[in-house]
Amino acid sequence: MANNTTVTIPVKGMHCASCVSVISRTLKNIPGVQDCAVNLATEKAKITFDSDQTSIQTMNHELHDYGYTLENTSQSNQVSHMNHEGSHAHAPQLLIVSLIVFTVMMWDILAQTFSYIPKNPVPLETQNLMLFLISTVIMATTGTQFIQATWRFIKTRKANMDTLIGIGTGTAYLYSALITLIPTLANTLQLPETMYFDVVIVVIGFIVYGKHLEAISKQKTGEALQKLLQLQAKTAIVLRGKVEIEVSIDDVRVGDMMIVKPGTKIPLDGIVVSGASAVDESLVTGESLPVDKKVRDIVIGGTMNQQGMLMVRAEKIGKDTMLAQIAHMVEDAQTTKAPIERLADQISSVFVPIVLVIAFVTLALWLFLAPQFIPFQQAVAFAITCFVGILVIACPCALGLATPTAMIVAVGRGAQHGILIKDAESLEKLHTTQVVVMDKTGTLTNGKPVVTDIVPAKKFTPTYVLQLAASLEHHSEHPLARAIMDRATLENTAPLATKQFYAAQGKGITGVVKNTTYFAGNARYLEEHAIRIPQEVMDSPLRIQGKTPIYLASKTSYMGALYIADTVKSNAKQAVARLHKLGIKVVMLTGDIPETARAIAQDVGIDEVVAHVLPHEKALHVSRFKEKGKHVAMVGDGVNDAPALATADIGVAMSTGTDIAISTAQITLLHGDIEKLVEAIALSKSTMSIIKQNLFWAFFYNVVGIPIAAGALYPFFGILLNPIFAGLAMAMSSVSVVANSLRLRNLRIH
Repeated sequence: MANNTTVTIPVKGMHCASCVSVISRTLKNIPGVQDCAVNLATEKAKITFDSDQTSIQTMNHELHDYGYTLENTSQSNQVSHMNHEGSHAHAPQLLIVSLIVFTVMMWDILAQTFSYIPKNPVPLETQNLMLFLISTVIMATTGTQFIQATWRFIKTRKANMDTLIGIGTGTAYLYSALITLIPTLANTLQLPETMYFDVVIVVIGFIVYGKHLEAISKQKTGEALQKLLQLQAKTAIVLRGKVEIEVSIDDVRVGDMMIVKPGTKIPLDGIVVSGASAVDESLVTGESLPVDKKVRDIVIGGTMNQQGMLMVRAEKIGKDTMLAQIAHMVEDAQTTKAPIERLADQISSVFVPIVLVIAFVTLALWLFLAPQFIPFQQAVAFAITCFVGILVIACPCALGLATPTAMIVAVGRGAQHGILIKDAESLEKLHTTQVVVMDKTGTLTNGKPVVTDIVPAKKFTPTYVLQLAASLEHHSEHPLARAIMDRATLENTAPLATKQFYAAQGKGITGVVKNTTYFAGNARYLEEHAIRIPQEVMDSPLRIQGKTPIYLASKTSYMGALYIADTVKSNAKQAVARLHKLGIKVVMLTGDIPETARAIAQDVGIDEVVAHVLPHEKALHVSRFKEKGKHVAMVGDGVNDAPALATADIGVAMSTGTDIAISTAQITLLHGDIEKLVEAIALSKSTMSIIKQNLFWAFFYNVVGIPIAAGALYPFFGILLNPIFAGLAMAMSSVSVVANSLRLRNLRIH
């Protein structure tokens, strides 16, 4: 039996989309590796493998020749704080040197073009010697990563972005160094004495600084996850015996009584056992208003207690807390790939070899065909310029970042608003939703019975009927009894002392209050005791609306009825209306009776209702819509919804529901807020829009840049793309893609 293990682990040495492709293919070819998802934006890999067949050490052995390393450290399951030291540490200083060289180069070009601009006072020989020394230092330090990539390409035949830069700048440097160190070579071979040291310096400077900016931008994409983890309190005040002591969060045990003072964080998930307060849950659920908490209410670790003192019994600790689960789900989602990202990876895997072919073909064309039309020396200079320019501008880095950066920001943004997304594919699919199928109880309704109406008979008041009913139900454990007691508490109506209590299962209860016998129950129970319920009461519209009546009577007369129902959530109607505006059909599936289902559907504006549905039938109804070619999202919260959640294109669970529903669904809505579904769809649509923009610009840079760099415009307009501008364009393409993705951080999804 396979001993499968899944780890999310940082990858060192990854720079571009082709790196992703090489790492993925290499790891998947290792026996025992079941699945591997490599994410360029987080610089992490999520690997599922049989630990009896392989290990991280084995994987690193296979990756070593390609220049990559899986960093098997304790940080692998934490937020990746990217290390910008090493090759990027001197990026700002290198940029300054590059800008100075770039300025001098532009000065020389302008002075040759416009006679009124003074020429550079530094002699050309001196300038070339200085550039030779500077470029040599850069190639021996920062440039080694590109040289190593070129050497690995020769050994393994696998290329990445650094390979392109290495071949391009290496060619420019070697040619210029030969001309400088062996001047007679240029005369013997009739080579142009054009130097490319400035190209080497500026291209490497721009690219390394672009990587530096890109790394900073990528780190910002994970800020939502970092903020979630920073929410957790470091210590808790617990009662040990009768003594209050402050202990580390790690030392709190399930069942410990935690004292939470005003203005402090609730340490861990628990239940309030005493006290009342308002708690700010905004950073976990996205709700801006504080939530009132009282005895028996659930509180979330990391949220802020604003007012009163609370005594909280710890229920979940460590990785079981909601905050830890949210962080784990967010990180997992940020590591997974959406289908559109897999497409980009596939393109990138063949892109680099194609670019290399184009570059060498262009070099050959300029060297062997161009001399028939232009002097040989000029053709050689153009050949080198085009060769280097193609390799520099064609970097697929922007293509590789186009999708994952947007997905990472979107998943983090969703988490901040109480929308937990299990994987990137779900977020991509959600924007295509055409039909939303909803469970009733706990999804559209609050999932808790409440007394909605009290209708007394003549001579009685609603308060008196409520008090008598509460007096009888005070001894009952039935859920409907709890609804009556909650209504009595809400109206400050205290129950009276009751004697000779008797409960008839499934029918009603009997008790003696102030020496008078009273009955509370359904119509059948009262009929058994020869009590007549008026016909107008039996025909009440409240019953037609699906509300459950509890009839109250004495031995001699009918006294009134309390109607109990599972009330519709306050924002359900608005959520359905917003779904309709998006052109989405809304269907309700419920096991409840048709009368109740139709009443609720009419109230909130549901398009189609199917009642008396068994759990397995819910999945069949979802399949029915899918067979019609519709993209279906199923929303539910119970065990009975799990088959339908699994059958739908997208399963959406309420966090207030059962664990099996949450584990089956791809998206979880915190607080059981149905309106967050609309926000999730809006987030999905905006994310896909950003991704398409990113892919357009990533392709645009390459599709337009490569032909220009190859010299396609030279025969018509005399235009060649200087490799320096190619390097600048390449760096800016990656930065612009990440910056565009970061716009999702400020997206309004309410």
